Amino acid sequence: MKSPLKSSIRHRIMLIFAGLMAAVLLVAWAINNWWLEKYYIDEKRKEMEAAYLDIDTLVQEKAGDTSSISEVIAKELQSEWEARENADEDSYGANNEAKERTLLGLIRDYGDKNNINMVLIDSNTGTTVLGDGRDSDYLVQKVQKYVLGVGRRHGVILKKHENYMIETNFDFRSHSSYMESWGFLSDNQTLFIMSMPLASIRESVALTNRFTTYVGLVALVFGCILMYFVTNQVTKPLMHLAALSERMSELDFDIKYEGASRDEIGVLGRSMNTLSDKLKETIGALRQANWQLQHDIEEKIQIDEMRKEFIANVSHELKTPIALIQGYAEGLGEGMCEDKESRDYYCEVIMDEAGKMNQMVKQLLTLSALEFGSDTPVPERFDIHELIHDLLNSARILLEQKEAKVAWEAGGPLYVMADEFKIEEVVTNFLNNAMNHLSGERIIRIRTECGQDIVKVMVYNTGKAIPEEDIPNLWTKFYKVDKARTRSYGGSGIGLSIVKAIMDAHHQNCGVENVEGGVEFWFTVERARDIE
Repeated sequence: MKSPLKSSIRHRIMLIFAGLMAAVLLVAWAINNWWLEKYYIDEKRKEMEAAYLDIDTLVQEKAGDTSSISEVIAKELQSEWEARENADEDSYGANNEAKERTLLGLIRDYGDKNNINMVLIDSNTGTTVLGDGRDSDYLVQKVQKYVLGVGRRHGVILKKHENYMIETNFDFRSHSSYMESWGFLSDNQTLFIMSMPLASIRESVALTNRFTTYVGLVALVFGCILMYFVTNQVTKPLMHLAALSERMSELDFDIKYEGASRDEIGVLGRSMNTLSDKLKETIGALRQANWQLQHDIEEKIQIDEMRKEFIANVSHELKTPIALIQGYAEGLGEGMCEDKESRDYYCEVIMDEAGKMNQMVKQLLTLSALEFGSDTPVPERFDIHELIHDLLNSARILLEQKEAKVAWEAGGPLYVMADEFKIEEVVTNFLNNAMNHLSGERIIRIRTECGQDIVKVMVYNTGKAIPEEDIPNLWTKFYKVDKARTRSYGGSGIGLSIVKAIMDAHHQNCGVENVEGGVEFWFTVERARDIE
């Protein structure tokens, strides 16, 4: 079940962006509010200093030592008047270009461009040489008071030079503050005062703050909207990668990242694909190793159980003959059989039981050699029909003792490719098994079926059917359908195990089936190619 995101990167990025924008806006507002006015005043002070230097330099150039500033201004006024009356448009334009280097033109330029009102006074005569603006008379009175040292109770000096100073003063007449520069030009005869209202500066600062606030708020809103879509493009593939990692945590390695981007997200996605393949391969190998380990453990447990069962079965099979041999040998040793007939009987029993033990040991050795591959088959071409015919002739006396009726039609030769000695042992075991379990009509039927590549040999005997639950265990060592393990049949329970081992060594099959009236055992063998 997916857990909800408590802290989304998208939300955090938007909050960080909004916080930064708000912080920048607040810092800009604070800077404008606290330092912008001072900056403006300092810049206007520099403008007044520049105006003084330009005007003073031009006065020195125009007046020199021969003329006074009043004469220079009078000549410039006369020249302007004559030029306006006599000049056409082209010459008027040329005079305009020349006017830029006149003292009047320079003072007017500073008045128009920098909002500086200026008054020049001849200190020797006390007459006003130049008064620009409607407040020229007021400025004349103001500078005269400044020279006398009155009227500056609320002034703040910004910069003091040798011939002049720059300061701010509050004008009670207009209830506003002004920046003023007053003093003497370098000729030490011309008194001047320049005045600039500071109300416009404060209004500019206030307007700038309001404008910055509005623009900042609009930028903040649109920036947040833009960041919403931008972060969506960034976080969407991240959420996809998170979903992939969650599927991978559930061991679903078939899902893959399919993006084609070459940025960091694309690199991460392809790395996750590589990680998924490696994990799939590693976990698959671990599962295979775990399965193999589990199989080995189960096989070891099964082998241990088989070993215990084998020891128990061997002990049981050997216990009876050893007891009989021991008992009859003790009887002979104690002289219990004084007549020759009894001694012969005792010796016969001992020899018979010893022969059974010897036979069982031989079968165990044969089975062990087959199972461990030390007794590999040696294939050769032989006639299977002839082999069966010879075995039946050899077992004729036993068949007669069992009162068995053998049904066998040899037909022509049937050649197979196998180890003849081992196949003979298989047929012998099947035949002995059939004789030991005969009942009813006591018929043993042997037949063959010939296929294209194999020959199937079947041995049938009339008798009781084998319980279905016992059929898979018939090929196990020492297994007997007779749970009481009586010695009535004389078998040890190893014969069918040897048959199974021989067939496995030949890479062939064997089996048993309950058929009508009895039981039929069968095995297959490779058919030999016909030789021309």
